[in-house]
Amino acid sequence: MKPCKLVAAISFALAFSAQASSLPVEEAVLTSPPLVPPPITRDHAAKVVVKMETVEKVMEIADGVEYMFWTFGGSVPGQFLRVREGDEIEFHLSNHPDSKMPHNIDLHAVTGPGGGAAASFTAPGHTSVFNFKALNPGLYVYHCATAPVGMHIANGMYGLILVEPKEGLPPVDREYYVMQGDFYTKGAYGEQGLQSFDMDKAIREQADYVVFNGAVGALNGDKALTANVGETVRLYVGNGGPNLVSSFHVIGEIFDKVNVEGGTAINENVQTTLVPAGGAAMAEFRLDVPGNFIMVDHSIFRAFNKGALGMMQVSGPEDHIVYSGKVADNVYLPEGSAVQVMPNGHPKVTAKNKEERMMYGKRVYEANCQACHQNEGQGIPGAFPPVAGSDFLNENPTRAVDVVLHGLKGPIKVNGQAFDSIMPAMRLSDEDVANVLTYVLNSWDNDGGDITPEQVAERREEGKPIVMEGSAH
Repeated sequence: MKPCKLVAAISFALAFSAQASSLPVEEAVLTSPPLVPPPITRDHAAKVVVKMETVEKVMEIADGVEYMFWTFGGSVPGQFLRVREGDEIEFHLSNHPDSKMPHNIDLHAVTGPGGGAAASFTAPGHTSVFNFKALNPGLYVYHCATAPVGMHIANGMYGLILVEPKEGLPPVDREYYVMQGDFYTKGAYGEQGLQSFDMDKAIREQADYVVFNGAVGALNGDKALTANVGETVRLYVGNGGPNLVSSFHVIGEIFDKVNVEGGTAINENVQTTLVPAGGAAMAEFRLDVPGNFIMVDHSIFRAFNKGALGMMQVSGPEDHIVYSGKVADNVYLPEGSAVQVMPNGHPKVTAKNKEERMMYGKRVYEANCQACHQNEGQGIPGAFPPVAGSDFLNENPTRAVDVVLHGLKGPIKVNGQAFDSIMPAMRLSDEDVANVLTYVLNSWDNDGGDITPEQVAERREEGKPIVMEGSAH
C-alpha cells in the first residue's frame, strides 16, 4: 500500500474507533421523492450508517427545457433520510468521480459547527465520513454548503432528514415528500434547450422557475400523489430555496395538524403554512371527499406561471353533505393569461411542421390553458367547457382562433352542457396561438386540423370579441 493510502486508511480507522459504541448497527433506508422511508418501529437507539452520493447530471426542469442539476443521490430534492431521536449516525458522503465541483453537506439536524459541512467537504472521486448524534426530534433541511453556497443550493442540492421522536409519530395511512425550490436560468421560463444558471437573477431573487420536486409537472398527471377517501395523509414539506419563502397550500383541504417549521409545536386547522427557505413543515389531513386536490405555493403567480403546482388524486365515494358539487352558477374570472415574453438576444423557436407545432402547442397549453380546461381537456362542469371531443371547437376552428385572440362571453353549449362564462383574450403570439390550437385540434378525439401563424395574424386583424346571444355581461 502506498504511504498516502496507508495514512488515509489509518485515519479512517481511528475516526471509526473514536466513535465506536455498543449500539446495534443498521444501514439507513434512503428514498427519492415523493417517497418516504417506512416509520421506525424499534424502541431503542441504533448506530445508523448513511451512504449518500453527490451526482451532477442533466435533467428536465420543464418539458423541453434541460438543466445541469447538482444533486444528493441523483434527484431533486435529494434522498429522504429517516432516523430516531438518540440515534448515532455515521455519515458517508461520496462525490461521484465525474463531478466537476467539490461538495459537502450541512444537515440542520446536526448539533456541531457547520452542521457537518467542514467534516464532509469532499472532492470528486472521494468519500468523507463523519459522525453525529440526533439530539432533537423534528424535520430538518440538509443542503450543500460549499462556496458559492447559493449556487450549489440553487442547482438543487437540498433535501430532508426526519428525526422521529423516541415515542414515534402517530400512524397515518400515507406519507409523501414534497420540497419546493427556486431556479434561475439564462433563458426565460419555458425557453427550450439546455439552460445554465444565472447568478445575476439569483442575486436579484428573480426566479424563472419555482417548482415542487425539481421540475414543472413533477407531481402532475401520472406522477400525481394518490390517496383514498377516509385515509389520513402526512406531507413532509421542505423548502430548499435558496431565496423564496413558500406559502404552501392544498386547494380544497384544511390541514388538521401542522408541525410548525418541522418542530414539535402543532397548529390545528391551518389553511396555508409558511415554509421558510431552509425550513420545513409537517402537514397532516384526513381526506373526506374524492377529487383532484391541487398543491400550490399560494404566492399564486409562482403556481400558474412558474411551476409550483402539484396534484393529489383522491379516489372513493362522494359525500354530498361534506361537499355538494355545483349548486349555483356564477361567473368566474381567471387570474388572467400568462404573458410569455422572450428576452432580447434569445431567438424564439418556431415550429417547422405540424408535428413540431403540436409539440410546442402542448407546452403552451400546459402553461396557459390547463389550469381551467384540465390536463386531458375535460374542463370543469359548470365552470370551464371541455376542449376534448368538443363539438363547439370542431364546428368552427376559425371561431376558436377568435376566442383565443379576442375573448368570448355569454351562454354557449358544448357537448350538450350549458356554460355561461367569460373567456378572456389571451396575450399570446401568433405562433403560440397557432401551436396551441393545432395541439388541441389533434388531441383528445377532436377532428384534427392545422392552424398556421398566418391564419392567426389574419384573424388578429379581422376578428373581434365574440358576444353570444343572451349575454348578461
